[in-house]
Amino acid sequence: MKFYWIKTAIFIKKIFSNYVWNIPNTENKIYLTFDDGPTPDVTEWVLEELKKHQAKATFFCIGKNIKNNPDLFNKVINNGHAIGNHTFNHFNGWKTNTDDYLKNTFLCQDEISKLSTVNNKLFRPPYGKIKKSQSKKLRDLGYKIIMWDVLSADFDQTITPEKCLENVLQNAVSGSIIIFHDSIKGYKNLEYVLPQSLKVLKEKGFTFDTIH
Repeated sequence: MKFYWIKTAIFIKKIFSNYVWNIPNTENKIYLTFDDGPTPDVTEWVLEELKKHQAKATFFCIGKNIKNNPDLFNKVINNGHAIGNHTFNHFNGWKTNTDDYLKNTFLCQDEISKLSTVNNKLFRPPYGKIKKSQSKKLRDLGYKIIMWDVLSADFDQTITPEKCLENVLQNAVSGSIIIFHDSIKGYKNLEYVLPQSLKVLKEKGFTFDTIH
């Protein structure tokens, strides 16, 4: 049976306090994030939906997808969104030794650097799985480990789009980091939940900003 936290528990945030789980603010800002792109068609659609609501977001990109879709990667940046590192091959940190994990992360950073001047060193571990040794070395090198406090679960093809939307709207508060996926796998739910989330959250007075 699948199980995951839709809203990250307070005790988890305390245990892993070196990670960024949310960004408290007094301006009603929410932080939309998208993992696993850039993906042809899907990422372009996401960019159009964000533009309709003057919303900015942060895209945690896989290095091989950047390499295969450089024009689309540049389009994300040119639309005013932020970029983060999601490893080159979507590595599971728990199943990867630290040296290999770091090398794969640096390969992704190289692809980012080839096409942009992005130097914020935002990093999100695929699956949210990273060893303490991997995290420490990345943080020592200036990387910020960006997690989330609201999981849309758009990647889960066993749940309905309506449930996915419920996951977002029932848990998002000012400062929340919400995770979506601009991937083929996530699109079935994303094409429903993203427009609805943008509309309803905007009606509630939230604005959408990038992570720095």
